[in-house]
Parts: sequence; structure tokens; C-alpha cells
Amino acid sequence: MKITNKIFKKIYLILAMALILCVALPLICIPTVQAKGDNLLKDDANVTNSASFSTDTIYQIVTDRFFDGDPSNNPTGAIFDKSNNRKYHGGDWAGITQKINDGYLTNLGITAIWISSPVENISTIDPSNNSAAYHGYWAKDFYRTNPYFGSVQDFKTLVDTAHNANIKVVIDFAPNHTSTAEYGSMVFPEDGRLYKDGQLIGGFKNDTAGIFNHEEWTDFSTWENGIYHSMYGLADLNQMNGTVDSYLKDSINLWLDYGVDGIRVDAVKHMPMGWQSNWLSSIYSHKPVFVFGEWFNGGTGSDPEMDCFANESGMSLLDFRFANAVRNALGSKTMSMQEFYDVVVATESGYKEINDQVTFIDNHDMSRFMTLANNNSSSVDTAYVVQMTSSGIPTIYYGSEQYATGASDPDNRGDMPSFNTNSKAYKIISKLAPMRKSNPAAAYGKTTERWVNSDVLVYERTFGNSVVYTAVNRSSTTGYDISGAFTALPQGTYSDVLQGLCGGGNLTVKNGAIGSYYLGAGQSAVWEYTATSEDGPVIGNIDPLMGVAGNTVTITGCGFGSVAGTVSFGTKSANIVSWSDSCIKVKVPSVTAGYYSIKVVTNAGASVSNYAQYKVLTAEQVAVRFIAKNAYTDFGQNVYIVGNCLELGNWDTDKAVGPFFNSTASIATYPNWFFDLSVPAGQKIEFKFIKKDSAGNVVWEGGTNHVYTTPTGTTGQVEFYFYN
Repeated sequence: MKITNKIFKKIYLILAMALILCVALPLICIPTVQAKGDNLLKDDANVTNSASFSTDTIYQIVTDRFFDGDPSNNPTGAIFDKSNNRKYHGGDWAGITQKINDGYLTNLGITAIWISSPVENISTIDPSNNSAAYHGYWAKDFYRTNPYFGSVQDFKTLVDTAHNANIKVVIDFAPNHTSTAEYGSMVFPEDGRLYKDGQLIGGFKNDTAGIFNHEEWTDFSTWENGIYHSMYGLADLNQMNGTVDSYLKDSINLWLDYGVDGIRVDAVKHMPMGWQSNWLSSIYSHKPVFVFGEWFNGGTGSDPEMDCFANESGMSLLDFRFANAVRNALGSKTMSMQEFYDVVVATESGYKEINDQVTFIDNHDMSRFMTLANNNSSSVDTAYVVQMTSSGIPTIYYGSEQYATGASDPDNRGDMPSFNTNSKAYKIISKLAPMRKSNPAAAYGKTTERWVNSDVLVYERTFGNSVVYTAVNRSSTTGYDISGAFTALPQGTYSDVLQGLCGGGNLTVKNGAIGSYYLGAGQSAVWEYTATSEDGPVIGNIDPLMGVAGNTVTITGCGFGSVAGTVSFGTKSANIVSWSDSCIKVKVPSVTAGYYSIKVVTNAGASVSNYAQYKVLTAEQVAVRFIAKNAYTDFGQNVYIVGNCLELGNWDTDKAVGPFFNSTASIATYPNWFFDLSVPAGQKIEFKFIKKDSAGNVVWEGGTNHVYTTPTGTTGQVEFYFYN
């Protein structure tokens, strides 16, 4: 068919316009919120990876104080007063949903939100402090929502909206206690009562079912005292009660089924570690999610009990050591930058998975960083540069990116001051948070100091062939010439990731050395190199780090290749669930209980073994209280237990569990001893009690082994005499 020039020109114009639209429309229509499963994100950085948060930046929100998206659910009466920081102010899940939709959180680079406990709290004033339960820590019914935050549907809408924006959702959960039940002669109408979807489980005063612990208030003098005694009159839940154990397992599963990706556990220092490990095993068998706890620590040094919990309980912790160090070095400036770096090195070697510990510079239980720094916004900026480029998962406390102030509770929990996207701190976070998604050194790297004095710290983090190089100067008056510093950055010139926001410029590298540059007073800069290929597989994290055969385990890192290879626990191969270059999911194989090095072998034959050992439990777990009666000891001796399963040390006295407690009147006092353990459910176990001193000298009890068949579906208690 003959085509005229006129027709040809029309066809040409139509095709040209179509081509222009194909190019332009994606640019015009790019949404502020990224779609779920955005293929620009690597698999380890995707919202579907609920087990590992190492690439994430968490935003902690006190729900009531963030944004009121639905005034119709605001409480009435004495518990609501926007001028009083001890009362409800109206913030809710609808408000958080709106702030995801309008881009405030996504443009900040936030990829996970940690919100206040969503469960129903008491709706009366606590007369001991004239406060309402706006914070979510005075639970009443763990199976119902806090109506002042919204309905179940509102919560599901928040979760769906967050996930569609590639944001994970973490809930605060407080299984240690309910509401206040005793405080001098004051009367508490709620009496700490616990309900299950509206049905009364029990109250504190007439507690015939043993739902609560009834020791006097804790004086925090010992770990034992803090576990089994009430904090400030709060009704202390007895997790070793079978009803409470089942209640807390079933209730957290309910919230996980709503789509929750992570759990922040309140007051882990004040609950039995054995019960918590049993609870976590139940969680990980239900859904592989990230769990981190609050073990309050006021210092920067090692705490043996805290470190043991972080490495053995099955959950990560909020990194108070890092928080206190960065507050001392950059807030109050009572610590040098060399001393700060020493803390960083100590924590990296002290934790099995440092990249799973959750870092922060302030939170709802301490003064705002801006207040600590005497309203010096430059100190806040520097602190965020350090936090965002350090090991661990950074958490931003709502409003601190807007330089919010507040000395202590409740003033550190004030209303969100503004949603200004032009604040310098907001811009710093927004430039560094995406780097944690794209550069594996930011998520998994090991830290090396490159130049340091009392005011300046230059350090880099490396992982595989990728590098993040950071320089900060905390001095407000003195600049420094930085020279003679080495680096793993490849040869070339690098621009500041912060784009000069904090005074940084280009960095030139030649033969592994940095050319001399000037770091002015208060200046910071970050330079990075993201490798396009690796020499072989490099493992960053394994999450969770504990479970039973059949559980799903997530392995993250880089260089795994796009075609599946093999993963083995020791010598036993695991079934592959999914495989990509940065994220592998496998099922724990049926192996003898123990600690296993996980080996990844790529399709090309390159292999690597993980740096941390995965703990394969004997079987599904149950919490059991073991009591040793009439165990008389010499000064310096303590009682431990050792037995024939992994959870009891496999007869290795160096791995014996303890030391046992002996100062809780309602359970056992000397010469009787007790300890709450997580052990395999429904199995016949054998064990003995031993005495051990600080030098490791062991005295075995006499007689035959104790034998006990553990329960299933509930907690247990067993007591035997110590055979001297």
C-alpha cells in the first residue's frame, strides 16, 4: 500500500509523542512513597526481610505525641489534656499513616517504625503520678487495641501503608507487668487486672491463681531482685505461671498475624531469661521477625549479665553502651573521641552480632540530645553523622531530627515540634539512611580507626570490597589538618555523601593513602565506595540466631550470586527457600542440638563460613523452674545445673547454667536455690546440680542423676534435694 508523505508525517509524530511520554511519564509520576517490592532495593534491604534489620533506619514514635490523624478517637475527661505531658494528646495510627503517605518518613530515609505498645491500656488516671497511659506501658488487655490509637482495622491500615512504602513495623511490647497495683495507701481501681479479649484473667490483690509476683518493690540491688520484685508498684506478671506463659505467647502471635515485622521488648532485665528464651523460640517458630530488648545500662563498660543476654537469649538489645558513649563524647563532651572509639571496638568484639544491636542517641527514657548538648544543634548533627555510619541499627527518636528538647520523662515525650524537611538534621539523616540500603559496608562493616585525637575521629567500615569512610570534628573552635591517614578506598576522588552539609568536600585517595585535608571546627564528612562485584560470598548477618529444626533462617550479605548454591549447618545441607545475591533463606536442617557454623557455597564454588554460631535447639522449648534444696555452700560458691541436653550444657561444667538465685522469699531462700530455664518440651532429661566458685572449681553433688520429664504446652517446676 502506498503511504503518502502526509500520512507518514502523522505516524512519525504519533510515534515520537509516544516515545516522549514513555520517558517523561515515569519522571513526572514517580510517587513519594516507594512501592512494595521495589526492584531498586536488594533483597536483604527489602521490606519482606522481617528477620534482619541491619540495612534499616528505625524511627521511634511515641504514638500519642506524633500526629492526630483522627480526632474522633481522642479520649475525653481527665485523661486528655494537650497542655499536660502526663495526659493523652491525641496522636494515633491514622496520624502515622498520614505521615507515611505525605512522604515525611520516606523522604527522611526511614525504613522501619517502632511505635508505642498497641494493646489496650487502663483508661483511668494513675494516682501515684497523676498520669494517663498515653505511653502504652500500663497494659490491661493484650488482645485488644488501645482505642485512643485506633481500631484493629486502623492498625492493619497502618501496617499495609507502611509495607507499601517499604517500611517495616515494630511494636513495643511489655510482658513484664500490667498497671500499677500498689503504692503506699493509695487505691487503684484497676488493681493491675489482666484481661483476655474482655474476659478477666485475674487481679493483683486476690490473686489465687498466681498470675502475679508479690514480692516487695525492687531495690535494683541484684539481678534476682529486679526480676521477681515489682517495679514502682506495677503489677509484676509471673511469666512462669502456665496461664501467663500461654497468654503472652498467643497474644504476640495475634499481633504478628496482623503483619508486624519486629518486636521491641520492654524491661527484659526484669524477667527470667529462661522464660524469655522459651517465648522467643515460640515466636521464631511462628514467624521469623526481628526482636530486640531493653536492658537499661547507665554506663559504657561491659555488663556480664547484659552481654550474656545479648549473646544467648535469642534476641538483640538496645545498645546502651553506644548511646551513653556518644552522649558523653558529643553531648556533654566528658569523654574523648579516642575513648568513644574504644567503646565501639569493645562492643564489636563483645557481641556475636554487633550489627543487630540497636543504636540511639536519645529515647523516651532519657533527656533529648539537644537538651544534653545545651541546645547546640551542631552537636546533634555530628551525633547523627556518627550514629548513621556506625555499627548497629540506627534508631531516630521522633522529633530529635527537628531539635526537640526535653530533660526527662514526660518532657522528653512532648508533641512532635514540626515536620520541617529542611532542618539540617533531617537532611543529614535523609542522605545517610539510603546509603545503609545500597552499601553493605554501612550495614555490616567492621570499624577501623584511621585518625584520632581528643576532638577528631576518622574511621572507616569495610565489608567485602565496599567501604564507608567517616570524619568528624566535635570541636566548636579548632580545626585540624588530617594527614598520613590510610584507607581501604580504591584510588580516586570521592565526593562527600553529605554534599557539604557539614563542611565536607572531596577526598583524594592514592595508593591506599589519603591526601592531606582540613577538617574545620564542627565539620563532618562521609565518603563511600560500593563495590560492583565481590571475590566471593561474604556473610553479614544470620537472623534469628536461634531456632529449632524446620525454622526459617535468613542469611544476609553480598556476593552470593544470583543462582542458588548450597548452605550447610556443619556438614548437613539445608533446604533453600530463596536465594539472591544479598539474601538467602533456608530451613534449619534436622541436626543434633548445638552451635553450628553456617557455610555458604555459591554456584560458582566460592565458599565462606559465618563468623557467628547458630544455636539449634533440642526441640520446641518450655520454661521450667528448677529448685535445689539444702544446697549448703562455702563462701564464694554458687549453685549451677548441668545435664544431658544442649540447654543444660551437655554435661560440660563450663557451660553449666546459673548461678542460681536464693533470695526470693516466695520461691526459695538459702540453703534452697532456684533458676528458671528454657528446656526442650516433652522430653525426659537427666541432670545434676553442682557447686562452682569464681575460679571454676567444681563440686558435683553425689547420688544418681536427677530425672525429669518436661511438660508440653505449659510451664513446669521441679525440685530435688542437693546430694552432698
